[in-house]
This record gives sequence, C-alpha cells and structure tokens, in this order.
Amino acid sequence: MIDVISDSFIDSIKLVPFLFATYLLMECLEHKAGDKMQAAIRRAGKGGPIIGGILGIFPQCGFSAAASNLYAGRIITMGTLLAVFLSTSDEMLPIMLSENVGAAMIVKILAVKAAVAVIAGFIIDCFFHKKEENVQIEHLCEQHHCHCENGVLKSALHHTVEIFLYILVISFALNFLIAWIGEEVLSGIILNRPVIGALLAGLVGLIPNCAASVILTQLYLGGVLSGGALLAGLLSGTGVGLLVLLRVNDDRRENLRFVALLYTVGVAAGIVIELLGITF
Repeated sequence: MIDVISDSFIDSIKLVPFLFATYLLMECLEHKAGDKMQAAIRRAGKGGPIIGGILGIFPQCGFSAAASNLYAGRIITMGTLLAVFLSTSDEMLPIMLSENVGAAMIVKILAVKAAVAVIAGFIIDCFFHKKEENVQIEHLCEQHHCHCENGVLKSALHHTVEIFLYILVISFALNFLIAWIGEEVLSGIILNRPVIGALLAGLVGLIPNCAASVILTQLYLGGVLSGGALLAGLLSGTGVGLLVLLRVNDDRRENLRFVALLYTVGVAAGIVIELLGITF
C-alpha cells in the first residue's frame, strides 16, 4: 500500500510543471493576446499533426496532458491531439534504455509510432477540420468557471491544483487495481496471440496511467507480446492524457468517439504490423 501511494503521488507530481505551463499559456492567450492570436494559432494548427507526432515521442505524460487541455480550449485540432496521443510512449523509452535495448529497435518503434500518428492526424483533420472551423474557441474561464479576476497566475494555479488532485485520486485507484490484479495475470490473459493479442493489448494501453506502458514494454521484452501487440498497446496508450481529456472536455459523446478512434487506429496498426511480419 505504501508503494501504491508513493508511486501515485510521484507519477502525479511530475505532471505539475506541464499542467501549470499549459494553463499559464492558455490564460495568457485568453487575457493578453486576444482573438487575433488565437486565430493565428488555429491557422497554424493545420500542420499540427506533424508537431504533435514529434512532441509525443518524448517520454513524458506531460505532453499528452497539455494537448488535452489545448484541445478542450479549441486551440489545437482533433488531428493534432490524436497525433500526440498515438505518438506518446510514456515510460517505454526509459525502460528500454535501462534494459540496454539496441538503439535500432528503439528508433524503429518510435519512427513507426510517429508515422502512424502523423498520418492518422492528417486524415482525421480532413474529416473534422471543416466542422471545427465553425466552432468558436471556448474561453478557459467559461470552461472551468475560474476566478479570473484574481489574475492570470492565480487562475492558472487554480486549474493546475484542481487537475492534479483529480489525477492523484484516479492514479491511486488504478495503481491499487493493477497491484491487486498483478502483471502475471495480465501476461497470462494476453500471451502471444495473433490479432487477439493486439486487441487485448490495445485495451491495456487505454488504461489512463503510466503503468500501462511499463507493463506492455516489460511483457514485450519478456517475450510475452509480439511486436504488433506492443505497437497496438503503445499507440492506444496516452498516460494520463486521456484522463485529463475526460475531465476538461465537456462534450462526453465526443470523448467517447475519440476513445473509440484512438483504440481503433492503435489496434489496426498493430494488426497490420503482425500481418506484414514486421519485427522490431
């Protein structure tokens, strides 16, 4: 129990700088830059999937959490958010480096994830960009009912503390559940099964916790998962990014559609990797 509490607190506290920086940026855009600056960011967002696919490679939950907040404020497009989520690998990179995995394997996995993320992001924006152009940018104050009269800094701090506490509680519950079930049980369920392995690994990846990428990476390095199943799980995994999205985006139906889209793209890419016989 002490380990569960400690891990939950450490995983959550690492996100605070990312959350605060994101909310501070959004507050400044809202109160200082005005509608012209926001419009410029929206126009620049057409190439967002490329930027999102690159930023997501960095091994931190913070980028996915930041992207969730930016999307909820309609500052980035759905395709950009999807690219960040698909590209994010959380703890995969640190674990593989600590296990002395070859650089060629790591680069190949990251390159495939980034390529899938960018392509999927652009495709989604082709379908949804026209719809998003008619959506007025939501003001952060209206979205979170903050006390903006207290100033930009205090308002950003208020949002950061609110989301941090939310993540902390949920992370504790998930870490406790994972510790109770055990990684051995998860490995026994998934095993090295074609197609089915990708479907189940994708579900594990949807667990809104950094532990999901840890489990998937360890199972792959232990020979339990195939390369396709690993890719399916890592593509659908977003760390706490998905958790933040569910909290800050008020459109519940849109959130459910996004989760389904994330899972479908991740599993489809994993199955294609398996069928093509691509190894890492």
